[in-house]
Amino acid sequence: MIGIAIGVVVAVVGAGICVVALRRLAAHLVPGTRAPEFTLQAAKGGTVQTVELRELLARGPVVLYFYPKSFTSGCTVEAYLFAERVAEFEHLHATVIGVSGDDIETQKRFSTQECQSAFLVASDPGLRVAKRYAAALALGFANRTSYVIAPDGTIAYSYASLDPSKHVANVLAALQGLAPGHRPAGFKS
Repeated sequence: MIGIAIGVVVAVVGAGICVVALRRLAAHLVPGTRAPEFTLQAAKGGTVQTVELRELLARGPVVLYFYPKSFTSGCTVEAYLFAERVAEFEHLHATVIGVSGDDIETQKRFSTQECQSAFLVASDPGLRVAKRYAAALALGFANRTSYVIAPDGTIAYSYASLDPSKHVANVLAALQGLAPGHRPAGFKS
């Protein structure tokens, strides 16, 4: 099931208003939904590897976060925030993976320069995976959407906001409430 809030982006043209694009402001898979499987090329510390959701889940919960574009201000802030707290994610046996539509060469640079070689960043050409996770915006960018996926493959928590400041704290709180194989009690997206 998907929760959606729709907004209209407009531009003022002379004395009239022209609708430029319809975009999702908050769309995400809701807790309890089976997480779509994926296989992507990802980089960590500049080294490329193939990652599969099912293999990541075998090690514990997965924090999957979608972001619009590498090397932009908000996405860089979010990458720093995840990198600063990666030890807390590791303590909770969680794997962090960021995903955008950028090509793998861009992700290799982003993984070292902005992610501080602390976690995986994946290339999702055409936003194929982002679309399956209801995290694609119009105009070819991913929406800033974070998921906690429980080891049983279900969405335990989801949060969508273009503001990068709360994603890390929110997913850490969700992970702390996540018992092995269960959704966190009392968390709302």
